[in-house]
Amino acid sequence: MNNDKNQEKDYYVIDIWHIIRSVWHRAWVVVTSAILAAVAGFSIAAFAITPMYSSSVMMYVNNSSFSLGNTEFSFSSSEISAAQSLLKTYIVILNNRTTLEAVAEKAGTDYTYEELSGMISSSSVNETEVLKVTVTSEDPYEAAKIANSIAEVLPTRISEIIEGSSMKIVDSAVVKLQKVSPSITKYTAVGFVLGAFVSVAVLAIIALSDGTIHSDEYIIETYKYPILAKIPDLTGEGHRKGYYSYYKKHGYDEYRSKKDGE
Repeated sequence: MNNDKNQEKDYYVIDIWHIIRSVWHRAWVVVTSAILAAVAGFSIAAFAITPMYSSSVMMYVNNSSFSLGNTEFSFSSSEISAAQSLLKTYIVILNNRTTLEAVAEKAGTDYTYEELSGMISSSSVNETEVLKVTVTSEDPYEAAKIANSIAEVLPTRISEIIEGSSMKIVDSAVVKLQKVSPSITKYTAVGFVLGAFVSVAVLAIIALSDGTIHSDEYIIETYKYPILAKIPDLTGEGHRKGYYSYYKKHGYDEYRSKKDGE
């Protein structure tokens, strides 16, 4: 018998409905936390993070045949894989220290080639022979200036390394005053969701840590003990109204007035 009783106590019952009710009764905490977190996210994005701007230049890669060292390659516009290999070679040359130092000198900036390399991203446009180079900077005018300097320096560098190669500018870089980061909408939405999630998690943990027995059903279902008596809660506002209504219904006011008259 003792073993059976011990086995009954070897598990912990989680009342999901109790957790849901506890969170629902404190919904104002969730809403307030979500709004405050959203305001914090908005403030961080709008005032704490330095806005970044970008500018792009696009160049067309043209090469019917070229040689790299002792190896010769053939290239045609119909051979997409060859075009991709050529673009990858150009991107490697672009991120080379010598190339970036020449770009920094051309643009008149004091960035090291490591810093400049972190500001530049390049890729092919829709798997074509068009190379797109994007420069991101805190200054939109500086971003456009560096991008146009790349368009001037890179073709010369490539022609010095790869024979028979050529690059033509498809679209020059222009100044774009619309920032690319941070996104105020994204930061605000993330703050709202994060604030709501954290507040719900905290309220759920508080409900799980609450050792108070809130209903007789919990005792019956958990411990299999009968309920012999219940102590009514006479401290609530609803109970006070209930007792007042009861006495009023049974003529308590009349009885009290007669008592005072005597």
